[in-house]
Amino acid sequence: MSGQSLMSQEVWQAAISNIQRQLIPHSFATWFRPLTLGTIHNNRLQILLPNRFFKEWFEEHYLEFLRSALEDLLFTRVEIELVVPEQDASPPPPPKETPPKRTVRRSGPTTSLNAKYTFDSFVVGAGNQLAHAASLAIAEQISKVYNPLFVYGGVGLGKTHLLHAIGHLVLERDNLVRVSYVSSEKFTNDLINAIRFDATSEFRNRYRSVDVLLIDDIQFIAGKERTQEEFFHTFNDLYNASKQIVLTSDSIPKEIPGLEERLRSRFEWGLIADIQAPDMETKAAILRKKAQAEGVQIPDEVSLFIASNVKSNVRELEGYLVRIVAYASLTNQAITLDLAREILKEFMNGDRAITIPRILEVVSDFFRLNEKELLSRSRHKSIVLPRQVAMYLCRTQTNASLPDIGAELGGKDHSTVIHACAKVRELIAKDEKFRKQLHDLTNRLTG
Repeated sequence: MSGQSLMSQEVWQAAISNIQRQLIPHSFATWFRPLTLGTIHNNRLQILLPNRFFKEWFEEHYLEFLRSALEDLLFTRVEIELVVPEQDASPPPPPKETPPKRTVRRSGPTTSLNAKYTFDSFVVGAGNQLAHAASLAIAEQISKVYNPLFVYGGVGLGKTHLLHAIGHLVLERDNLVRVSYVSSEKFTNDLINAIRFDATSEFRNRYRSVDVLLIDDIQFIAGKERTQEEFFHTFNDLYNASKQIVLTSDSIPKEIPGLEERLRSRFEWGLIADIQAPDMETKAAILRKKAQAEGVQIPDEVSLFIASNVKSNVRELEGYLVRIVAYASLTNQAITLDLAREILKEFMNGDRAITIPRILEVVSDFFRLNEKELLSRSRHKSIVLPRQVAMYLCRTQTNASLPDIGAELGGKDHSTVIHACAKVRELIAKDEKFRKQLHDLTNRLTG
């Protein structure tokens, strides 16, 4: 089709058919079969979804996947509006009469805070109590308690949530405060672009003019000499000006290989707080809070069943809940313990569960690589393609988010994962040999 082609029912059906060939049957049946095509205007389309819970999950995990499938056919940008029919949508609360906020903001990096990640939506348990308390104290009194705050723990346990929550509360208390949340990967990319375009002065001014700097996954600057040099001076300027710095990592500073000693010592100047995997009671509380936020009632026995059987991180835990709620809604069934057992039995079979570690193992074996090579930063073609395939499978076969996939595959940015998935879909469309390889690989993974 030419770039002038418009969206049509035929294009929609072709895209859905292509997606069906790329997903395992259960994922397709759960997330794509319930979709209904609404209005179409040029290359803008409206898609109807069964409920808000479904919409939230689809938007985070499959919207870009669907958009890419459509754009592969149209060769032009597609705008998608996700709509929940009125009967499922809750009316918005009446607006509160509040004085207008000041909107003048001085220059600094984009805030980019996720509206869902607040202190109110964070469930406190024994494993995250210290990190939560320290984060709250900082948000209420920036630069007066712990500086820097260094939070460490595994993937999907709430580190990013706390960073965003700090930013939200700081701005809620004073929206003139300059807050910046960035990943270490974005900091590095911004630096590379600044060097490339001879704009290092602007880069330094942007990052050193903030009042609160929130850096996610700081471990990924390790081994990058120029990035560490720049961050060292950024840290010093902010610290000496009594600006707040909060960092997250997957391990404590002294256990980050390739991290310069001068940075390591500075990271240890303030408070170091860990986040551990939640216990069963905390996991059950997380599930109940998630369901409550979406207006869904789940029996305690269901939340306890999921909590006691899922050993992975919080995001995976929520993913299982979404599957149950979506299935119950689509089939018009009540959420019961028997229903939860039936839906999750294939995901809770440890030998057959599709997880990111399992995908890495299968992909490495298939392409005759070791996992270290797969997770490296090598740009050799023999490694790049398998890595892209692994990212694609993680995206289509698990509930993991883009940031989680990037983190698990060697600390890549979420945009790298999006690019990888697009590249794989492109190969699926035009390369029959590759398509067969991917089919064989998927069979190994699911077989």
